[in-house]
Amino acid sequence: MAGETSAGKRGGGGLIPAWTVAFPVLAIVAVALSLYSRGAFGTAAAAGVLIGAVIAAVHHAEVVAHRVGEPFGTLVLAVAVTVIEVSLIVSLMLSNAGDAASLARDTVFAAIMIILNGIIGLCLLAGGVAHGEQRFSLRGASAALCTLAALSVLSLILPNYVTSAPGPTYAPAQLIFVAVVSIVLYGTFVLVQTVRHRDYFLAAEDDDAEDHASVPDDRTAWIAFGVLLVALVGVVLLAKGLSSRVEAAIVSAGLPLAIVGIVIAALVLAPESLAAFRAARRNRLQTSLNLALGSALATIGLTIPAVAAVSLILGLPLALGIGAKGMTLLALSLFVATVSLGTGRTTVLQGVVHLVIFAAYLFTTVIP
Repeated sequence: MAGETSAGKRGGGGLIPAWTVAFPVLAIVAVALSLYSRGAFGTAAAAGVLIGAVIAAVHHAEVVAHRVGEPFGTLVLAVAVTVIEVSLIVSLMLSNAGDAASLARDTVFAAIMIILNGIIGLCLLAGGVAHGEQRFSLRGASAALCTLAALSVLSLILPNYVTSAPGPTYAPAQLIFVAVVSIVLYGTFVLVQTVRHRDYFLAAEDDDAEDHASVPDDRTAWIAFGVLLVALVGVVLLAKGLSSRVEAAIVSAGLPLAIVGIVIAALVLAPESLAAFRAARRNRLQTSLNLALGSALATIGLTIPAVAAVSLILGLPLALGIGAKGMTLLALSLFVATVSLGTGRTTVLQGVVHLVIFAAYLFTTVIP
């Protein structure tokens, strides 16, 4: 998400795809008609419109981001996606169903596992099958993993061991501290990636002109910005209407509520995941890793502070610490990612290892 966004490939030109305008409008119409309250068919239709509106919102955010350029373009895209993710989380936190206090934790943890193992695993496997051995900048990957490890431990593991508050939670002062630290770490990473050491995140064969070709004109950017606002409003309101029904469906199916976090994370990460996969198949692993690791950093670096602020303002409980199983999988994921990306070269083997860890995460979530 941070750094080399897919806006350069998908956001250029002066035309806006019709579907990216249609879904935000349909989302507003669905809210006005309370489509989610009209039986199973209405709920399914509303969910489909929500998915389309999320993807459309990310598309328009990328158009705006590509137009304004770095480093501000990165922030536009990250903030837009964070608004979507936080709106989904808060909508479910405000509902009465399930363990709402742990939803933010489950979503952030799911995003990290999906990116570190699912997305990166698929990218390394696809790239290895198509091109054998792939290369990337070791300095950029190391910087991203270093920041991600610090954010992950401070947000998801340390709450289990503080004593100022009971359970896997932070006391208000501690929560404020972690929120501020998260913003500082993410902001510093964005500065390094887009300004001070941008060359760390560029492959030797990258053509800067290619990455930044076909910049949208002002008219296209303003239209995209307007539709983006409509899409965000539609996503927030539609998510609020669907929240209780989503949890009820998961509970009635006998599945753990942690599945809700996986669904939210997968939905929000879908557009960037597809862009990263396509980049790996085109033998542009550097771009692929920038998208994947940047998404992970934005997810935790911006979502945790936003959810913490909502929790403190509204007085909502917020449990951040993951259990022993989660800590084991997180430690394994960070260790394997550090080793597999520690040489600047990858093959299909690293991809398979990451995907096996991701499969273990999904399996032990459904069958604890």
